[in-house]
Amino acid sequence: MRLPAREYKRARIEIVPMIDTIFFLLVFFMIASLAMTRQTGMPVNLPKAKSAARDPVAKITITLTRSGGLYVDKRPVPVSALGGAVQDQLRGNPRAVIVINADKQVRHGRVVAAMDEAKKAGATKMMIATQPASWRADQEGP
Repeated sequence: MRLPAREYKRARIEIVPMIDTIFFLLVFFMIASLAMTRQTGMPVNLPKAKSAARDPVAKITITLTRSGGLYVDKRPVPVSALGGAVQDQLRGNPRAVIVINADKQVRHGRVVAAMDEAKKAGATKMMIATQPASWRADQEGP
């Protein structure tokens, strides 16, 4: 007795389930990344104003590290050249805001000296960078 020859089916890669899986992963990671964003204020609907500034405020960051390093916009600067470096940055935008980014272990005198040099260089607006405080009293640090 002779058995009929089997017809071999050609292997196929089904792409529709793969597309479904990739789409599901894309949506999952989009939603997960939105959940990871942190808002620091209450959500409100801001009013519109015709005179509102469209350009963000320019910032010049002065960083003081615990080890004694001094940086202006991530570039290392010697202490003696801080005023000149800030002045060079202010030439591009005289209304820029100086942001003092000092480690919490840096002595107060170094921060005041950096602010004084920025003021001498022509800075009119300054801020000190901080982290939002914890609402729990047991997490407070020195």
